[in-house]
Amino acid sequence: MPPSLSSQPDLPASDQPVILGFDPGRRKCGLAVIGVDRTLRYHEVVEAESAIATIQHLRQQFPISLLVMGDQTTAKEWKQRLSHELTEPLRIIMVDERHSSLQARDRYWQMYPAKGLTSLIPQSFRTISRPIDDIVAILLIERYLGRLVDEG
Repeated sequence: MPPSLSSQPDLPASDQPVILGFDPGRRKCGLAVIGVDRTLRYHEVVEAESAIATIQHLRQQFPISLLVMGDQTTAKEWKQRLSHELTEPLRIIMVDERHSSLQARDRYWQMYPAKGLTSLIPQSFRTISRPIDDIVAILLIERYLGRLVDEG
């Protein structure tokens, strides 16, 4: 598997369809895999140059039904690149990415609560010690699923 900035242990793969969240960037990209039951199966931040290889690896490991990605910064270039470079086509859905980084900071502290003296520091003053692009990818999937529920 390509080197990454932050790696999380994978849950066992299942036959249940999953959604791949992708937060594209110039230097690094966030990836997340969530089941239709909303179970988080994988999340990681990877270097941009290894994103496609990582996506190919995830497709071998999980039954990915579609890719949900943010619609800002480098989204158009990445969508075109994914369409050309993935060995098998994958349905790509663009999701509004506005304010996702701020929301990801809050989610980070929910997922990894501060410990010790750090917990006494107000959340807005704490620094996060790693990139949170993977958490943005989680939020993009949640936004997509939320949109489905609102339309249904």
